Amino acid sequence: CMFFLCFYIALLLLILLPRTCQGGNILVFSTEGSHWINMDILVQALHARGHNLTIVRSTKSWYIKDNSTYYSSYTVPVERSLDKDSITRIVSAVIDFERGALPLTSFLHMTVGMFGTFVEAHEAVGEFASAVLDDKELLRMLKDTKFDLVLTDPCWGSGPILAKYLNLPVVYNVRWLIPEEAHFGIAPSPISYIPITGSGLTDKMSFFQRVKNVMLYVFNQVQTYLVREVYQKICDKYLG
Repeated sequence: CMFFLCFYIALLLLILLPRTCQGGNILVFSTEGSHWINMDILVQALHARGHNLTIVRSTKSWYIKDNSTYYSSYTVPVERSLDKDSITRIVSAVIDFERGALPLTSFLHMTVGMFGTFVEAHEAVGEFASAVLDDKELLRMLKDTKFDLVLTDPCWGSGPILAKYLNLPVVYNVRWLIPEEAHFGIAPSPISYIPITGSGLTDKMSFFQRVKNVMLYVFNQVQTYLVREVYQKICDKYLG
Protein backbone atom coordinates (compact mmCIF):
# COMPACT_ATOMS: atom_id res chain seq x y z
CA CYS A 1 0.00 0.00 0.00
CA MET A 2 2.80 2.40 0.88
CA PHE A 3 4.47 1.67 -2.46
CA PHE A 4 1.33 2.51 -4.44
CA LEU A 5 0.75 5.63 -2.34
CA CYS A 6 4.29 6.89 -3.12
CA PHE A 7 3.80 6.00 -6.78
CA TYR A 8 0.57 7.97 -7.10
CA ILE A 9 2.01 10.96 -5.23
CA ALA A 10 5.03 11.01 -7.54
CA LEU A 11 2.75 10.70 -10.58
CA LEU A 12 0.58 13.55 -9.34
CA LEU A 13 3.63 15.76 -8.82
CA LEU A 14 4.85 15.04 -12.35
CA ILE A 15 1.46 16.01 -13.76
CA LEU A 16 1.28 19.23 -11.75
CA LEU A 17 4.84 20.38 -12.46
CA PRO A 18 4.98 23.14 -15.09
CA ARG A 19 6.15 21.93 -18.46
CA THR A 20 9.27 23.79 -19.54
CA CYS A 21 11.39 23.51 -22.65
CA GLN A 22 14.76 25.09 -23.25
CA GLY A 23 14.79 26.86 -26.62
CA GLY A 24 17.59 26.30 -29.06
CA ASN A 25 19.98 28.82 -30.55
CA ILE A 26 19.58 28.59 -34.33
CA LEU A 27 21.63 30.21 -37.08
CA VAL A 28 19.59 30.64 -40.27
CA PHE A 29 21.38 30.89 -43.61
CA SER A 30 18.64 31.32 -46.17
CA THR A 31 18.24 32.70 -49.66
CA GLU A 32 15.88 34.93 -51.55
CA GLY A 33 12.58 34.76 -53.38
CA SER A 34 10.01 32.08 -52.64
CA HIS A 35 12.65 30.11 -50.77
CA TRP A 36 12.72 32.82 -48.11
CA ILE A 37 8.92 32.89 -47.93
CA ASN A 38 8.96 29.18 -47.03
CA MET A 39 11.81 29.65 -44.57
CA ASP A 40 10.11 32.66 -42.98
CA ILE A 41 7.07 30.54 -42.05
CA LEU A 42 9.34 28.03 -40.35
CA VAL A 43 11.32 30.78 -38.59
CA GLN A 44 8.13 32.29 -37.16
CA ALA A 45 6.98 28.88 -35.93
CA LEU A 46 10.33 28.23 -34.24
CA HIS A 47 10.23 31.64 -32.58
CA ALA A 48 6.73 30.92 -31.27
CA ARG A 49 8.12 27.76 -29.63
CA GLY A 50 10.77 29.71 -27.76
CA HIS A 51 13.82 29.29 -29.98
CA ASN A 52 16.32 32.09 -30.61
CA LEU A 53 16.98 32.74 -34.29
CA THR A 54 19.73 34.71 -35.99
CA ILE A 55 19.75 35.25 -39.75
CA VAL A 56 22.73 36.07 -41.94
CA ARG A 57 21.58 38.28 -44.82
CA SER A 58 23.27 40.34 -47.53
CA THR A 59 23.04 44.06 -48.25
CA LYS A 60 21.27 43.18 -51.50
CA SER A 61 18.62 41.01 -49.90
CA TRP A 62 15.24 41.04 -51.66
CA TYR A 63 12.86 40.15 -48.85
CA ILE A 64 14.87 39.36 -45.70
CA LYS A 65 14.42 42.40 -43.46
CA ASP A 66 17.21 43.78 -41.34
CA ASN A 67 14.90 44.42 -38.38
CA SER A 68 12.36 41.90 -37.18
CA THR A 69 10.44 41.08 -34.02
CA TYR A 70 11.12 37.35 -34.23
CA TYR A 71 14.77 37.14 -35.27
CA SER A 72 18.01 39.07 -35.07
CA SER A 73 20.26 39.48 -38.08
CA TYR A 74 23.77 40.09 -39.32
CA THR A 75 24.08 41.98 -42.62
CA VAL A 76 27.05 41.24 -44.86
CA PRO A 77 28.03 43.64 -47.69
CA VAL A 78 28.21 42.03 -51.14
CA GLU A 79 28.86 43.27 -54.67
CA ARG A 80 26.07 41.33 -56.38
CA SER A 81 23.10 39.12 -55.63
CA LEU A 82 20.75 36.80 -57.49
CA ASP A 83 19.38 38.39 -60.64
CA LYS A 84 15.60 38.74 -60.24
CA ASP A 85 14.80 38.77 -63.95
CA SER A 86 16.86 35.64 -64.69
CA ILE A 87 15.39 33.72 -61.78
CA THR A 88 11.87 34.78 -62.78
CA ARG A 89 12.41 33.49 -66.35
CA ILE A 90 13.72 30.15 -65.09
CA VAL A 91 10.88 29.66 -62.61
CA SER A 92 8.25 30.62 -65.20
CA ALA A 93 9.67 28.14 -67.70
CA VAL A 94 9.73 25.34 -65.11
CA ILE A 95 6.11 26.04 -64.15
CA ASP A 96 5.03 26.04 -67.82
CA PHE A 97 6.86 22.76 -68.38
CA GLU A 98 5.26 21.08 -65.37
CA ARG A 99 1.83 22.25 -66.53
CA GLY A 100 2.46 20.82 -69.99
CA ALA A 101 2.44 24.22 -71.66
CA LEU A 102 6.09 23.94 -72.73
CA PRO A 103 7.25 20.97 -74.87
CA LEU A 104 10.19 18.90 -73.65
CA THR A 105 12.41 19.91 -76.60
CA SER A 106 11.76 23.62 -75.99
CA PHE A 107 12.39 23.18 -72.27
CA LEU A 108 15.69 21.36 -72.83
CA HIS A 109 16.80 23.95 -75.42
CA MET A 110 15.99 26.73 -72.98
CA THR A 111 17.78 24.90 -70.15
CA VAL A 112 20.97 24.56 -72.18
CA GLY A 113 20.83 28.28 -72.96
CA MET A 114 20.41 29.08 -69.27
CA PHE A 115 23.26 26.93 -67.98
CA GLY A 116 25.37 30.09 -67.80
CA THR A 117 22.67 31.96 -65.87
CA PHE A 118 22.26 28.99 -63.56
CA VAL A 119 25.98 28.95 -62.77
CA GLU A 120 26.07 32.74 -62.28
CA ALA A 121 23.29 32.47 -59.69
CA HIS A 122 25.29 29.93 -57.70
CA GLU A 123 28.44 32.03 -58.11
CA ALA A 124 26.57 34.98 -56.53
CA VAL A 125 25.52 32.76 -53.62
CA GLY A 126 29.09 31.50 -53.35
CA GLU A 127 30.42 35.05 -53.20
CA PHE A 128 28.01 35.74 -50.34
CA ALA A 129 29.37 32.71 -48.49
CA SER A 130 32.94 33.89 -49.14
CA ALA A 131 32.09 37.37 -47.83
CA VAL A 132 30.82 35.79 -44.61
CA LEU A 133 33.90 33.60 -44.23
CA ASP A 134 36.23 36.55 -44.93
CA ASP A 135 34.60 38.64 -42.19
CA LYS A 136 36.69 37.65 -39.16
CA GLU A 137 34.73 39.84 -36.76
CA LEU A 138 31.44 38.29 -37.87
CA LEU A 139 32.88 34.79 -37.55
CA ARG A 140 34.06 35.58 -34.04
CA MET A 141 30.57 36.73 -33.07
CA LEU A 142 28.99 33.65 -34.63
CA LYS A 143 31.34 31.36 -32.73
CA ASP A 144 30.85 33.25 -29.45
CA THR A 145 27.07 32.94 -29.78
CA LYS A 146 27.43 29.14 -29.60
CA PHE A 147 24.69 28.13 -31.99
CA ASP A 148 23.18 24.67 -31.78
CA LEU A 149 22.71 24.19 -35.52
CA VAL A 150 22.47 25.86 -38.93
CA LEU A 151 19.04 25.94 -40.58
CA THR A 152 19.49 26.40 -44.31
CA ASP A 153 18.01 25.91 -47.76
CA PRO A 154 19.36 22.88 -49.67
CA CYS A 155 18.86 24.62 -53.01
CA TRP A 156 22.18 26.42 -52.50
CA GLY A 157 25.51 25.16 -51.22
CA SER A 158 26.47 28.11 -49.04
CA GLY A 159 24.65 27.01 -45.89
CA PRO A 160 26.38 23.62 -45.52
CA ILE A 161 29.77 25.26 -46.17
CA LEU A 162 29.22 27.76 -43.35
CA ALA A 163 27.97 25.00 -41.06
CA LYS A 164 31.05 22.90 -41.81
CA TYR A 165 33.33 25.85 -41.10
CA LEU A 166 31.58 26.51 -37.77
CA ASN A 167 31.47 22.78 -36.99
CA LEU A 168 27.69 22.80 -36.56
CA PRO A 169 25.03 20.28 -37.62
CA VAL A 170 22.87 21.17 -40.63
CA VAL A 171 19.07 21.05 -40.82
CA TYR A 172 17.40 21.59 -44.20
CA ASN A 173 14.02 23.29 -44.33
CA VAL A 174 12.89 21.15 -47.27
CA ARG A 175 13.89 17.85 -48.90
CA TRP A 176 14.69 19.24 -52.33
CA LEU A 177 18.43 19.26 -53.12
CA ILE A 178 20.20 21.02 -55.99
CA PRO A 179 19.90 18.15 -58.54
CA GLU A 180 17.11 16.07 -57.08
CA GLU A 181 14.76 15.28 -54.23
CA ALA A 182 16.64 14.10 -51.12
CA HIS A 183 15.15 10.60 -50.96
CA PHE A 184 15.89 10.10 -54.66
CA GLY A 185 19.53 11.00 -54.05
CA ILE A 186 20.00 8.62 -51.11
CA ALA A 187 17.84 5.58 -51.79
CA PRO A 188 18.29 3.30 -54.83
CA SER A 189 16.25 5.09 -57.51
CA PRO A 190 16.34 3.53 -60.99
CA ILE A 191 15.25 6.26 -63.37
CA SER A 192 13.17 3.82 -65.40
CA TYR A 193 10.75 3.66 -62.48
CA ILE A 194 11.41 6.71 -60.29
CA PRO A 195 10.36 10.02 -61.92
CA ILE A 196 12.66 13.02 -61.76
CA THR A 197 11.36 15.84 -59.56
CA GLY A 198 9.42 18.30 -61.71
CA SER A 199 8.91 15.86 -64.58
CA GLY A 200 5.20 15.44 -63.85
CA LEU A 201 5.55 11.67 -64.33
CA THR A 202 4.53 8.78 -62.08
CA ASP A 203 6.15 5.42 -61.36
CA LYS A 204 4.15 3.94 -64.26
CA MET A 205 5.76 5.30 -67.42
CA SER A 206 5.57 4.49 -71.10
CA PHE A 207 8.72 4.00 -73.15
CA PHE A 208 8.76 7.62 -74.35
CA GLN A 209 8.10 8.87 -70.82
CA ARG A 210 11.11 6.87 -69.64
CA VAL A 211 13.18 8.48 -72.38
CA LYS A 212 11.98 11.89 -71.18
CA ASN A 213 12.89 10.95 -67.61
CA VAL A 214 16.39 9.87 -68.64
CA MET A 215 16.96 13.11 -70.56
CA LEU A 216 15.90 15.19 -67.56
CA TYR A 217 18.19 13.12 -65.35
CA VAL A 218 21.16 13.77 -67.65
CA PHE A 219 20.46 17.50 -67.66
CA ASN A 220 20.25 17.48 -63.86
CA GLN A 221 23.61 15.74 -63.66
CA VAL A 222 25.19 18.33 -65.95
CA GLN A 223 23.83 21.10 -63.72
CA THR A 224 25.20 19.28 -60.69
CA TYR A 225 28.66 19.07 -62.25
CA LEU A 226 28.68 22.78 -63.09
CA VAL A 227 27.47 23.79 -59.63
CA ARG A 228 29.91 21.48 -57.87
CA GLU A 229 32.79 23.32 -59.51
CA VAL A 230 31.53 26.62 -58.06
CA TYR A 231 31.35 25.38 -54.49
CA GLN A 232 34.43 23.17 -54.68
CA LYS A 233 36.62 26.26 -55.07
CA ILE A 234 35.12 27.73 -51.89
CA CYS A 235 35.58 24.45 -50.01
CA ASP A 236 39.22 24.23 -51.11
CA LYS A 237 39.88 27.78 -49.94
CA TYR A 238 38.13 27.77 -46.56
CA LEU A 239 37.73 24.14 -45.54
CA GLY A 240 41.04 22.75 -46.78
